[in-house]
Amino acid sequence: MKVKFDEIKIDTEYENQIINLDESINSILSSHDCSDGLVNLFVPGSTGALTTIEHEIGLIKDLPIILDKIIPPDGTSHKYYHNVYNGDDNGHSHIRASVIGPSISVPFKNGKLLTGIWQNVVFIEFDAHSPRHRNLIVTILGD
Repeated sequence: MKVKFDEIKIDTEYENQIINLDESINSILSSHDCSDGLVNLFVPGSTGALTTIEHEIGLIKDLPIILDKIIPPDGTSHKYYHNVYNGDDNGHSHIRASVIGPSISVPFKNGKLLTGIWQNVVFIEFDAHSPRHRNLIVTILGD
């Protein structure tokens, strides 16, 4: 089994932007001539997250609305101490990214991700200070 590293560079435009990574991941798998294995993605930083979701307009609109109710940006249900102690305004961004998580592992076979038909690997930009430049770390374990 081989271990290979690569990265996906992303320039985000706005807070709560959801970016489909499937094409980028499959391109990397193809460029490394990997057939079967596991691919892991990790986002350095504490205001971005990786997960799976159906990347379609309804869910792209729904997810931020639900997150606004659970983790509101204005701190109406909770004063964000991050904002108080640091004179910042993105405490909610850090909490949202922590809840979703900074990494994801997905198996692949014959060079293609083994995701469900309506399942896409996505990066979510939670930083209120967007736009941002992100370098996602890609680790491939496979043959």
